[in-house]
Amino acid sequence: MSAAPASETRQPGRGKKWWIIGAALVAILLFLVLRPHAGGGQTTMAHGDVAQAVAVEAVHRADVPVILQLLGTVVPITNVTITPRVSGHILAVYYQEGQHVHRGDELELIDPRPYEATLHQYMGTLAADRAQLAKARVDNARYQKLIKQNSTSAMLAQDQAFTVQQLEGQVAFDEANVRNAALNVLYCHIVAPVDGRVGIRALDAGNYVTVGQSGGLTTLTQMQPISVIFTLPQNSLPDVQDQLNSHPNLTVEAWSSDNTRRLATGTVNALDSQIDTATGTVRLRGIFPNETERLFPNEFVNAHLLVQTLKDALVVPGNAIQTGPDGAFVYAVQRDMTVAIRLVKTGYSDDHHTVILSGLQEGDQVVTDGVNHLRPGSRVTIAAGPGSSPNPATTQPH
Repeated sequence: MSAAPASETRQPGRGKKWWIIGAALVAILLFLVLRPHAGGGQTTMAHGDVAQAVAVEAVHRADVPVILQLLGTVVPITNVTITPRVSGHILAVYYQEGQHVHRGDELELIDPRPYEATLHQYMGTLAADRAQLAKARVDNARYQKLIKQNSTSAMLAQDQAFTVQQLEGQVAFDEANVRNAALNVLYCHIVAPVDGRVGIRALDAGNYVTVGQSGGLTTLTQMQPISVIFTLPQNSLPDVQDQLNSHPNLTVEAWSSDNTRRLATGTVNALDSQIDTATGTVRLRGIFPNETERLFPNEFVNAHLLVQTLKDALVVPGNAIQTGPDGAFVYAVQRDMTVAIRLVKTGYSDDHHTVILSGLQEGDQVVTDGVNHLRPGSRVTIAAGPGSSPNPATTQPH
């Protein structure tokens, strides 16, 4: 009886306590939710005041070589397939595969004995016919003398004159046979027609060869000098043509197929006579001395053609050039260490530099690295590094 009133008196106090705890939790939750929004403006502002570290470089003047990189193939100026001009067995081979030979060096010998025998036969026939001709001329002289004395008939004298002419023709025929036989003997000795390098031989000594042997006996390639045939896009043709008209030749370098090693330096002095309509390109031939034979026939190379050199051109690093809806632009560092957008007109560009035609002046500082988070008016600080120029605040504004 006494316990029931005690619990009833404690019930209102316990409910009030839980109500206070719930209100406190709600207040803490609202504070946590509303606190980031209330401080958001200050955080953004604080972030905007942080200077962005960038690398800069000064716009400067330099001589810029205009180089076109083109695909080319090494082509020998002279490439000869050595073929036999007479038939017979190969008696001897005088060269080693890959050997350098000179013009006139004997390479192989085909059995000359059958052709020497034929030559001697024709020489014998020639000697006999020459003797008959000499006798006929003596007889003709006698008949001509007798006809003047009316001691013989005119018909006999005329026949003798015709006999002389006939034998003269026979002797001429015999002489031609002798020269032809002598040529065949000469052709048995296969000689190098040009200076060059001998390739892999197709037949060894002892084999029988015929005139026009399929595949030939070997190849002879001229290695010094050698040429590179490369193709030029038709859009670049006017500039190259103008330079060739004003200069005797242009300098060209041959680089390896991976474009990492320079192999040789040569000159270009002529264009092809027409543009290939299938590719829209025109061919050029570069001539290289090739003393060290770094260029090998049929090798694919990259040709670096020096068209001209732009003297005292205004240049910036290529990575400073950005592209926007209004065209090419750069971030220029102002005197107050903020950046501004400068629209520029660019010219020739290579792997390192870009020529500026308008929009900048010499000495202007442009951002080359760290442009990702820049906006017009952003504050910057120049990061120390090999590509950074001195603080632009120390330079005079233009």
